Amino acid sequence: MPRVMYQHAIITGASSGFGMAFARRLAGACAHLVLVARRGAVLEDLRRELLAAHPGLEVSVHVCDLADGGQRAALVESLQELSVGSLLLVNNAGLGDYGEYAESAPERNHQMLQVNVVAVAELARALVPRMVAQGGGMINIASLAADLFIPDFAVYAASKAFVASFSEALRLELRSAGVPVVAVCPGPVHTGFGDVARRKGRTNGYSPFKKWFYTPVSTVVEGALRALQRHCPRYYPSLRIRAAAFIVRNVPLLVLRWIMGRRPRRVSAIQEVEQ
Repeated sequence: MPRVMYQHAIITGASSGFGMAFARRLAGACAHLVLVARRGAVLEDLRRELLAAHPGLEVSVHVCDLADGGQRAALVESLQELSVGSLLLVNNAGLGDYGEYAESAPERNHQMLQVNVVAVAELARALVPRMVAQGGGMINIASLAADLFIPDFAVYAASKAFVASFSEALRLELRSAGVPVVAVCPGPVHTGFGDVARRKGRTNGYSPFKKWFYTPVSTVVEGALRALQRHCPRYYPSLRIRAAAFIVRNVPLLVLRWIMGRRPRRVSAIQEVEQ
């Protein structure tokens, strides 16, 4: 893996999954890590782990619910105080919700859009001028779902379509400044995301995939950093995912609608079992 070096690396959703993996990977390649998530205790444990493994590293913890506009504003204000130097932003935090839209909770939909869409755009707007002036880059975690419309996962898939499109446009705007932006589009990965996205009392409906379709977290993180260095617009973390994305993008819309309309619907009520 080529060396990745930034003065500061800001990682949202750093308390689990990709975010935690990015933090561990970048700890040896940055002078200062900024870890952002809701779970302060987990972030503090991660901070102690990273400091013990990397003497001289500076690690800051920001407990922030990115669905809350006031907390986002406070985070942005604190980030303006970072010392001079290049900056990497990893927009990793994301929320999902499995189930039919007609039965969705409005508050959950609002939170999902705030985290998956608004927070990504606001953090980028706050930090892009700094990247242009002092160097930097941006990794935005999208999804293979960005190329699809998915029944039972409508808002999440649409929000990731925003992330992918936004990243592509921003990359073109920043290309002359030498600031790379990459949209990372993994398929299914074992990160615990599905457990959080599943509605209470419902089955997890998003995974009709066989085990061979899953990608290790480490593969996604390492590949994302390589893609950033190479100024790639998008990164699909395996041949299987790239093939799936190619098929989705090239199948006629009429055919894709037919396929998605007949996709197995795996979301159903969990049956209570008498003890």
